[in-house]
Amino acid sequence: MFALRTARGFDGERMLTGPVTVFVEEGRIAGIENSWPDVSEQWRVIEHPGATVLPGLIDTHVHLCGDNGLDALERLSGFSDEHLDEVIEQGLRQQLAAGVTTVRDLGDRDWAVLGWRGRAGLPSIVAAGPPITSVGGHCASMGGAVEGPEQIIAAVRERAERGADVVKIMATGGIMTPGTDVGACQFTLGELRLVVDEAHRRGLPVTAHAHGLSAVEQAVAAGVDGIEHCTCLTSTGIKLPGEVLDAIAKKGIAVCPTLGRVDGGVVAPRVLEMMRHFRWTFEDRHALVARMHEHGVTIISGADTGISPGKRHGVLPNAIAELVEAGIAPADALASATSRAARVCGLGDRKGRLRTGFDADLLVVGGDPTADIRALRDVREVSLSGK
Repeated sequence: MFALRTARGFDGERMLTGPVTVFVEEGRIAGIENSWPDVSEQWRVIEHPGATVLPGLIDTHVHLCGDNGLDALERLSGFSDEHLDEVIEQGLRQQLAAGVTTVRDLGDRDWAVLGWRGRAGLPSIVAAGPPITSVGGHCASMGGAVEGPEQIIAAVRERAERGADVVKIMATGGIMTPGTDVGACQFTLGELRLVVDEAHRRGLPVTAHAHGLSAVEQAVAAGVDGIEHCTCLTSTGIKLPGEVLDAIAKKGIAVCPTLGRVDGGVVAPRVLEMMRHFRWTFEDRHALVARMHEHGVTIISGADTGISPGKRHGVLPNAIAELVEAGIAPADALASATSRAARVCGLGDRKGRLRTGFDADLLVVGGDPTADIRALRDVREVSLSGK
C-alpha cells in the first residue's frame, strides 16, 4: 500500500486544488485527502511535487491488432497467430507508457484480442471482436462480413456467446480499406436496426463506424448507442443538420470523433484524398465537434490507434489536446477520456474517477493539464491496479 502525493488532482470531472494525497491499498483507492498528512509510518509515500494526479486515461477506439505501420489493418491476414500476439502486447505496452490504463478495442482479427482481457500488468480491455461489415466491405478481412438477416442475427449471437463487450458495425466504407466508399451506407436501415435490436436483446451496446452523413442519419434512426468518427461527409463538405444533431443529443448517443495524430506526422495519402474529395479540413472537423459539444452531445476520446504511423498506439493525449484546440474546456476534454469514457464503456462504477473504492488506475503528469493540456504528455508515473 502507498500514499501518492501531488500538487493537485483531476478527479475525472473537476480539479482538486491544493495538495492531494491518494491512498492506495489492495489495488483500489482507499481514500483521498486535499492535504499532505504525515502518514510516513503507516504508508509508503510517493511524492511528485508540482505534478497532477488523475485517473488513468481510457482510449475508447483502438485496434490492438494494428502494428502502427502503413496499411496496418489490410496486412492482418498475413500475420501468424504468434506475431499477432506480439503486436497486441506491444500495442498495450505503448498505450500504458502514455498513461492509458483501459482501451476499447473496436475491431480485431478472428477474436484475437478477447483472450488478452485481464492480463496482469497490462491495460484493461473492452473488446468487440471482428467488426460486423458487408461482404467486401470495410475491414472484411478481419472475419466479420455478413449478408442478409440470418447472417446478421448469427453474427450478433456469436459476439454474445464469445463474451464480447460491445458490437461494432461498419455503417460506411473506410479510408483504410481500398475499394470501399466512406460516403456510402454498407447496410440498409432495416439491417442496422436488426443489429441494434438483436444486440440490445442480448445486453450488448452497439457503436457504428460512420463517415457519410447518410450513415450517421441511419445510425441515429436505428438506435445505436455510439457513433465512431461521425464525420458527416457530403459531396459539398461536412454538414450536420440541426434535427440530426438534436436527435444525437436527446438519444444520448456517444460520439467518438477519433481525433489525434502524431505530432508532425505525415497525413496518410488516403486521408488527404478523402479530404480533397469531400472538401473538408481538420479545422472543419474541429468546428463540427465543438458544435456537437455545445449542443450537449456526449463526446468521448479515442484516437483510432494502431492503424498507421500517424495513428500509433499511445497518441490519445493528442486527441484530448485537439478537443481543447476546438474550443472545449480542458476539464471537459479530460473527462472525455476518464469519467465519461468509463461510463460509455460500461466501467463507470470502478474506473475513470479518483474515488474511494475505485480501481487504482492512476496517471501522474508534470504540471497542470487544465492550464496547459500538453502536460498530459509529460508522464511521471502510471499505476495500474495499484502497481
